[in-house]
Amino acid sequence: MIGRALPLKHPSAPVEQRLSWDPRREPCIPSVTPEGARVPLSLCELLDQADDLTTIDCPTPGETVAVIEFVMAICFASGTCPSTPEEWREWIRDEHGLHPAAEWLAGEPDEHWDLFHPVTPLGQNSLLASSFDESGTGTAQLVIERAGDYNQFFDHHHLEDGKPLPAADAFRAMLAQHAYGTYGRARITGRILGPTVTNLSTGRLQGRIRVVPLGRTFGETLRLNLYPPEGDPGRLNTSWTSGSVNRRNFAVRARPRVPESPADLHSALGRSVLLRPKRDPDGAIVVDRVLIGAGEVLELDPEKHLQDAVFSRTTGGEVKPLWPSPTRALWQEAHALYSAVKDAQPGLYARLRSLPRKRERQGAPYHLWAVGLISNKTLPVSWTDGYFPYAPAMEAHLYRASRRGSRIAEYLAWSLKRAAILASEKVHSAARPADEARQMSRFDARWMFWPEAAKPFDQLLEAVIDEGYDNPGDPVQSPLLEYTQTLTDLARTHLVYRLDTLPPNERGFQARATALKRFEDDISHPKAPAELRGETAHD
Repeated sequence: MIGRALPLKHPSAPVEQRLSWDPRREPCIPSVTPEGARVPLSLCELLDQADDLTTIDCPTPGETVAVIEFVMAICFASGTCPSTPEEWREWIRDEHGLHPAAEWLAGEPDEHWDLFHPVTPLGQNSLLASSFDESGTGTAQLVIERAGDYNQFFDHHHLEDGKPLPAADAFRAMLAQHAYGTYGRARITGRILGPTVTNLSTGRLQGRIRVVPLGRTFGETLRLNLYPPEGDPGRLNTSWTSGSVNRRNFAVRARPRVPESPADLHSALGRSVLLRPKRDPDGAIVVDRVLIGAGEVLELDPEKHLQDAVFSRTTGGEVKPLWPSPTRALWQEAHALYSAVKDAQPGLYARLRSLPRKRERQGAPYHLWAVGLISNKTLPVSWTDGYFPYAPAMEAHLYRASRRGSRIAEYLAWSLKRAAILASEKVHSAARPADEARQMSRFDARWMFWPEAAKPFDQLLEAVIDEGYDNPGDPVQSPLLEYTQTLTDLARTHLVYRLDTLPPNERGFQARATALKRFEDDISHPKAPAELRGETAHD
């Protein structure tokens, strides 16, 4: 075990014989050591040993973000946070320890941190207990990736058959629900608490990209994300029935409330949840039934409460935080993140821009981790994420490289599509309009090209940072030309592979030659990105 473990206060005797589980003392967060070992740590150990760990590694990106959010809330509630932007920079420079947060957490009342407390269960709403026997389901309801839209399948059978979850897994899944739950209808009757308990609202991180700056240690990651609060850093939401927050009822439609503090924001209870524990045959505590209803609805100020958000304009003209897309990978939007730093967008990005330029070792000192949940209305589809290197004072170079790199990739994909259309038209000259898309897809190399384009793009950004330390004049052009050549060769190879499916006859040979010529003409066209012609773009 790394570092030191902190003692927790124990009650002199249990009030009643019941199951109890406390994440402050129980191993529950998968953590990674510098040697690459994966070790589960309690919350107190995680905070106390933060600078001896590389990162935390939960099963999904969203769950990892939810845990980081919750640990940030603990830091704010304990007062372990910088008070000014100048102090924030000092915390980064001096590697300010997070031990005070661990000590504060260890001294908290035990009843506030019991996941299965009968009145104030951690992160939950004990008022659901009266509906539990009637509406409780299996554990699939709790895990976003398994729960679907909370009413998936007409007979709800999969929700009844949920396999018991270890208490640690249930705790982390609950945090992910609070942050990322989709809107829809909950499987709970409204007869007891009120009809609106069935109306699930969108989680505060759902529908947008959450950007988390990452350092070389987990401690540095926390320091990068702990911003100076405006006023009191606040108190945690440890349960629905404790604390000073005046919470909604479920008799009428919820009126959104403004978060009282950073601690309140990052521990907000976006769902009403109740977990039922039992012991498995090996004696471990697991959760076998859950119940989920509506939770808090927050009124968020974009400047104050969404400091990491990168705003973009939709085709309809609406300005909103960058959102996850099922058709566009996050690396294609990396230039938006670098633009936010380049322009010193207020909040996180202005602070990142203020960090001093330094080189302690090879590679980027920081990364920007972008995470989003792709969903189809009420149905979660998949997690999407991307890691983008960042070095202070290089934001303009990284912006240029990422913007040009994305444009080059898009142009090559457009050229592949045009070549595929021409090949299809030549070989299927009498095709019906309804069949054109299916027949063209046979020669379309884009679906092979896009996934493989991501790695050269990552290498481009890393090369710009390495070049930037040695050649601050123009560290972009040389790596960009190398990237362009790699991507062009990749696109050409995949196109040839797809055209190999043409029939071995005169029409097929003509279609192949015509499609390849179209591709070569496109990439050498005067309107193509300059790098495709071996030139330098001046913009």
